[in-house]
Amino acid sequence: MNMSYKFFQNKECEYFPCHKVKDTKDFNCMFCYCPLYPLKDKCGGNFSYTPNGIKDCSGCTFPHRANNYELVLEKLKDLM
Repeated sequence: MNMSYKFFQNKECEYFPCHKVKDTKDFNCMFCYCPLYPLKDKCGGNFSYTPNGIKDCSGCTFPHRANNYELVLEKLKDLM
């Protein structure tokens, strides 16, 4: 079974990779803009808040890890 719908890379993107990672081989661009951002502190990622109270996801690679596709979809149910 082809699972290509779970993984996508855009190495031509000027921001690739958009997070600092040691190896880009498994860096997934499928969720370029994190759909879990609206879940605030329940998103499951490694985030922080700025002194102004804005959520800072620059240290998070949760939606960009190739093996987290199903976990992201599971979390999306919390938004519905």
